[in-house]
Amino acid sequence: MVMFYSVLSQLTDGYLLLVIFLSAAYGLIIGAIPGLTALMASALLVPFVIFMQPIPAVAAIITASAMAIFAGDIPGALLRMPGTPASAAYTNDANGMVHRGKGAVALGAGLIASSLGGLISALVLSLAAPSLAKIALIFSSVEYFWLGVLGLSCATFVSGGSLAKGLVSLFLGLSLATVGMDPVSGIPRFSLGSPDLLGGFGLIPVLIGLFAVSELLRNAANPPRAEALPSISGPILVPSLINLWRHRLGTLRGGSIGTLVGALPGAGSDIAAWISYAVARRGSRKGRREDDIGASERIMSASAANNASLGGAYIPATVFGIPGDAITAIVISVMFIKGINPGPTLFLNQPEVIYTIFGIFFIANLALIPLGILCIRGFGYILRLPRAYVSAVVLMFCILGAFSVENTLFSVGLIALFGLLGYVMESNEIPLAPAILGLILGPMIEETFMTTMLKSRGDLSIFFDREIGAVLGIVTVAVWAGVVLLQIWPKKKLKSKPTG
Repeated sequence: MVMFYSVLSQLTDGYLLLVIFLSAAYGLIIGAIPGLTALMASALLVPFVIFMQPIPAVAAIITASAMAIFAGDIPGALLRMPGTPASAAYTNDANGMVHRGKGAVALGAGLIASSLGGLISALVLSLAAPSLAKIALIFSSVEYFWLGVLGLSCATFVSGGSLAKGLVSLFLGLSLATVGMDPVSGIPRFSLGSPDLLGGFGLIPVLIGLFAVSELLRNAANPPRAEALPSISGPILVPSLINLWRHRLGTLRGGSIGTLVGALPGAGSDIAAWISYAVARRGSRKGRREDDIGASERIMSASAANNASLGGAYIPATVFGIPGDAITAIVISVMFIKGINPGPTLFLNQPEVIYTIFGIFFIANLALIPLGILCIRGFGYILRLPRAYVSAVVLMFCILGAFSVENTLFSVGLIALFGLLGYVMESNEIPLAPAILGLILGPMIEETFMTTMLKSRGDLSIFFDREIGAVLGIVTVAVWAGVVLLQIWPKKKLKSKPTG
């Protein structure tokens, strides 16, 4: 009881609440700018939080990252330019709803689902962190390999009507992932002698080019009519609550997937969003629909996974001191600097500190709803400006975002190159999403495959020797076999149908 009052007094401290509010506003602004990610928002905070007390310092990063993950949905929906990589999974669905006059519904659905997903992960983090962390530590390179290959199956679910074109896009992304240093031997590959390519193609420049710059090129080639401009007028909260009840199972499923994937070190919110989106698209009756109901189901499921993965990443970070992703790596560094040693002893020696951190998750995700609504309204005024001015400002932020990631003009050239590539791909109805998925998962699949082969001396049976690995392998093979059968079966059925 004494610890409860101690935690409550810290959570209601005026200075802490002010830090949370300011960090929330900062995270929303950074996340809504294409190319500026939640990771960047967290990294840029470090010079400031160093001078804070331990709890407010950690609270600032937790709040800013949670807000930035959601804010990435806003440019994705309004301008078809995902603000963060995690928002790319459902950009087309959200933008489609905006152009059908359902912008408030689309963004509200993502907002309420993001908040609920964060609350789900916070609840799991508070109640079951040690147990889930032990499960996460069981995973070896074998399990991560199968998890990556299983994630690639999402490409068949998000590729639209043509599996062949989806696979073309996927293999393009996997090919791009091979550029740079070999993850095992360290030998440069396909770098063309350029030192800028030794690190491979950065995800942010590729994402900005394929989605944002290609969209600007498409708008320039086919200027939209004034009356065709989207709008986000109308209520946000009430339709969001209605959608939450309608898609409650999908949202809970997305939050659960996000928490579990986030608890796996290195997985991250990007993979969680894609997996949850794919499950919603093919595993739910509503999610398979191509109308606003189906789109909102997919948006809510993936959005819940986005924010839930953030909380999930803190499970191995707080229990074992192992960062679940790059953001928690920053948090762990700050905690060490402030004299907080994450790990099992933290629960014994400083339980009020760890439970105060858990409580911050609840406050940040609850604050996301009112602040998110204000952010949606604020950025909605962008649509009232002339499109030419908006495009110029967006292009400026695209260049800024690409340059700020790698601090080279080479990355600015990359967004132009991939912008042209994205324009050509979409002109030929080749989906962009599988290419991004291949670029995200390619390095993990290659590294885990090569590491496993080195451990087993080339024996492929190792991929089925471990129990968890064998289960994941069988599920992965079954999923891919099912995809092929679903493509062949309708054709056979059509051929066998008698003609009248």
